Amino acid sequence: MKKILSVLMLLLLSISIYAQQNVTKFLGIPVDGSKAAMIQKLKAKGFTYNTIADCLEGVFNGEKVYVSVQTNKNKVWRIAVTDKTGRDEGQIKIRFNNLCQQFDDNPKYYSLKGTQKISDNDDISYEMTVHHKQFEAVYYQLPHEGALNRTVWFTIGEIDGEYHISIFYENNKNESHGEDL
Repeated sequence: MKKILSVLMLLLLSISIYAQQNVTKFLGIPVDGSKAAMIQKLKAKGFTYNTIADCLEGVFNGEKVYVSVQTNKNKVWRIAVTDKTGRDEGQIKIRFNNLCQQFDDNPKYYSLKGTQKISDNDDISYEMTVHHKQFEAVYYQLPHEGALNRTVWFTIGEIDGEYHISIFYENNKNESHGEDL
């Protein structure tokens, strides 16, 4: 009986480890589990919780950021990381293109598209205001098996005339798939 229980425990442990390896990671933390557990893990990484804004604050990739933990049915499905510092149009192009280069150079990520950088000729303000264009870049965390469930993407947002980058680390297995419709 003890052998059967031991084998069962090992099987459950291996399934749990596999499941955690097969989801998007943010700072090495699987984007999964409860919001409270994720907040505690992020606090352990040096982020502080802002109860008024219901988000964490800290430094990520050299930038001061807000980190929001988003859930579906009490399971974390997305970590949203937004720059605190606003930028003008020229600065946001540089920031966006630098992020594209960092992701392109990082062996943990791959893209299904070619270059995702913004050209010098793009008028961000005009395109976003008039054509409602969304400037975004999409990457997937390796390994390739199940990578479409491990999406990392970023976009430019505008608030009061200043531009900010938001990066999203998503566990697509935990997002809503229309089951509540």
